[in-house]
Amino acid sequence: MRELKSSVNKTFAVLEHFTVEKPEWGITELTKVLNSNKSTVYRFLSDMRTMGIIDQNPYSGKYSLGLKLFELGNRVQVQSAFVGKTHPILVDVAKNITETVHIAIIKNKQVFYIDKAESSQGLKISTNIGSSSPLHATSLGKVLLAFSYHNYQNLVTDKILNKTLKPYTPNTITDPKKLIKELEKVRAQQYAIDDEEFELGLVCAGVPIFNTRNELVASLSAAGPSSRYNKEKVKEYVKILQWGADEIKNKIGDFKLNIT
Repeated sequence: MRELKSSVNKTFAVLEHFTVEKPEWGITELTKVLNSNKSTVYRFLSDMRTMGIIDQNPYSGKYSLGLKLFELGNRVQVQSAFVGKTHPILVDVAKNITETVHIAIIKNKQVFYIDKAESSQGLKISTNIGSSSPLHATSLGKVLLAFSYHNYQNLVTDKILNKTLKPYTPNTITDPKKLIKELEKVRAQQYAIDDEEFELGLVCAGVPIFNTRNELVASLSAAGPSSRYNKEKVKEYVKILQWGADEIKNKIGDFKLNIT
């Protein structure tokens, strides 16, 4: 085996030995196949365990791959199978709507931003791809909740939402019962509005993105200053967003993300 010269080499040399045929390794046998010393291999396994890359069986002491790798693999899936195909459409939506546009999914019981496009004329929004926002206080989150769950009462019993919802502004819906009514409205009208509920001065409109099987894939929103939002503007923005969602639907076919 080639000499292990760097931390990256050592890390991947370790990971490559965890296969379908042999998913678990003991420290002694792994040290032998790596042709390395036991303390070095143990240190790398310990570091990777801390990061969630490696798990250790508490009974046998053997190591296996952790869920962190599955999460990273899903990120690659999102980038290559979804964002890579849909980003040009997102850019077109941002140009037509002249506001910042986001695509998001539910992850870890929060809104998780997977793509973003800004219009040169729009307000710059301080969100980053990979960052999160609350489900109950955003148009993206309301859309995701409205179309992901048919029994809204389960949102609290299944601990998707807390019994008392955190307020971010005076406009935030903090009563779960009121939120349920809001979600019913969102589902009926096929779009959601965040009326300065997450950030004062910022209004967002959001719509669902479905695949060709009519399964919810993500949500799409436009965000801008409250001074530019009125009833007529909202209708116009929703129409453009729905056009973008339909274009994405045609582009992705029956693709469905499985991150929750």
